[in-house]
Amino acid sequence: MSTREAWTFDAVLRGLLNGDCTALTPVFVTTHGDAHSSAIVRWVSAGAFASEPQALTEALTTACWLGELEVARYLLDLGVDPEAGTGTGMNALHWAANRGQLAVVELLLSRGVPLETLSRYGGTPLATAEWSARNEPRPDHRRIIAALLRAGADPRAIALPTGDDEIDAMLRVALGHA
Repeated sequence: MSTREAWTFDAVLRGLLNGDCTALTPVFVTTHGDAHSSAIVRWVSAGAFASEPQALTEALTTACWLGELEVARYLLDLGVDPEAGTGTGMNALHWAANRGQLAVVELLLSRGVPLETLSRYGGTPLATAEWSARNEPRPDHRRIIAALLRAGADPRAIALPTGDDEIDAMLRVALGHA
């Protein structure tokens, strides 16, 4: 399915509940930052998710994974819980941090999303960002780590040394060991 139109709502529901974030990209993509240009937002606006609350929380997590800032903002404005879409083992903040989605991380932080929630793998969003910075590096991982620390994430979630001097320096400052 390479176009938005090729997706049926039932296929999207299955994809959301199966954690098929990459495959779902076409239904989340926006044009010129307009959330309503996204097929997922049009379905939500039309009430299609009214009887699918779990899929709706997974939609927020998927938007965060994909870095679709305006879709994430739209869903948060509707009151979708960023802690609830954990079918893949990680919530919206974990995935935004993992995927290097700085703008989405900042949006979630501005909404007061909890910083110390553990993923299925036992890591906080900060620990997830640190692991990702070392193992799946993306340009904004260090800025995400800094943003999480500024927001109050517990630096003790990460064991020093990490093997990355820049991350170690940020953690030492946050721990008061600069």
